[in-house]
Amino acid sequence: MMRSIFLAAGLVVLSLPALAATQAEAEAAVAAAEAVESGAIAAKAAWTTTEANLTKARKALAASKWDEAKAAADEAATLAKLSIEQANEQKTVWRNAIFH
Repeated sequence: MMRSIFLAAGLVVLSLPALAATQAEAEAAVAAAEAVESGAIAAKAAWTTTEANLTKARKALAASKWDEAKAAADEAATLAKLSIEQANEQKTVWRNAIFH
């Protein structure tokens, strides 16, 4: 009986939403995503999905929806980083395919 009570209490705690993002956190996330996206653009590796997430983040920021802004900005930053990684990988993959 006690075990099931503790188990139920643990599940309730795990199901609580994460702490809400603050305005400063959301703004910082958007700025960081924009900086990484600038790097992707400079590398000619920008993805349209990254820009779509940045647009979503900016709109959420303007609407004072800090959680949505931070989540979309974090996703945009991840996508921008992945696009840069892909571009860097592609610079060497074709050489390896031809010369090996």
